[in-house]
Amino acid sequence: MPTSRRPDVPQSPTAVSTIGLRKSYGDKTVLDGIDLRIPAGSVFALLGPNGAGKTTTVQILSTLIAADGGQAQVAGHDVATSPDGVRAAIGVTGQFAALDDLLTAEENLLLMADLLRLGKREGRSRAQKLLERFDIADVAKNRAATFSGGMRRRLDLAMTLVGDPQVIFLDEPTTGLDPRSRRTMWDTVRSLVAGGTTVFLTTQYLEEADQLADRIAVLDGGRIVAEGTADELKAQIPGSHVRLRFTESAEYERAAAAFPGAARDDENLAVRVAGDGGLDALRGLLDRLDAAGIRAADFSVHTPDLDDVFLALTGHGTTEPGTTDTGGTNPGTSSPLHVKETLR
Repeated sequence: MPTSRRPDVPQSPTAVSTIGLRKSYGDKTVLDGIDLRIPAGSVFALLGPNGAGKTTTVQILSTLIAADGGQAQVAGHDVATSPDGVRAAIGVTGQFAALDDLLTAEENLLLMADLLRLGKREGRSRAQKLLERFDIADVAKNRAATFSGGMRRRLDLAMTLVGDPQVIFLDEPTTGLDPRSRRTMWDTVRSLVAGGTTVFLTTQYLEEADQLADRIAVLDGGRIVAEGTADELKAQIPGSHVRLRFTESAEYERAAAAFPGAARDDENLAVRVAGDGGLDALRGLLDRLDAAGIRAADFSVHTPDLDDVFLALTGHGTTEPGTTDTGGTNPGTSSPLHVKETLR
């Protein structure tokens, strides 16, 4: 549900937009009229359960497949009537690193420069800058086959940037990475956006969307069921509460009597008091405990996270990273390098 904006408020230039985008495979409707507006220089995350249509959306916007209906523009180019313009303006990093393991890091970058028809001098210059930017200059002469998962992802993203794209599509960019490598990739994404690049992110890691995205859309059943900032989406979901735990049964019973609407946990001598999780509500609760002479052993504040949002809006848990949601062919079965070459 796109948010309404006052006409007198200046809007950022639009990097990606769709109106009524539709796609079906046989009698299965994958996209059922989705509307998006993504400002330039921002991170947009598209979430959804397996089969929701995330990959299909990326495939349409990156000109890999055609939509059945609706309109889409990327970097000012119509996806249907100006696909070459779209391809010249975008970069795509898929779930699987599109590297040639027989080539060195530098050779992989130079290969991409050749595919983009850059001159030798310019190609070498860009390759060297990207090797340094992604902290892999010291292993530039090493074959990609020797790289760790985190290094492979950094090199893969560096290859995407050889063409200096305005918009980057990141499809499950940190799947399989350890926590340190994942955070390194997050820092890289933040630096790209700080430089004016727009990032369209699909991910199964909800923390990733929470950390990176300026706006998040939840796709389910081929439709956008919610859109907003992470905080706006969390605020739509009830369930904030304060959990009070006690060590004495008598104190526990007195607390349960003082808060008759609270949920009881007799086994752990704890009560859950509903609230908005704000400081004023917490202060009021503690004042009531103090006035009643009730001493809690400890307390904790619980607020809904994106997992709660996801479950409430879609009725599904997140799928395992590595699954696909395309209604037709599975892009993960084709060569990653072939996909990247096709997009170029």
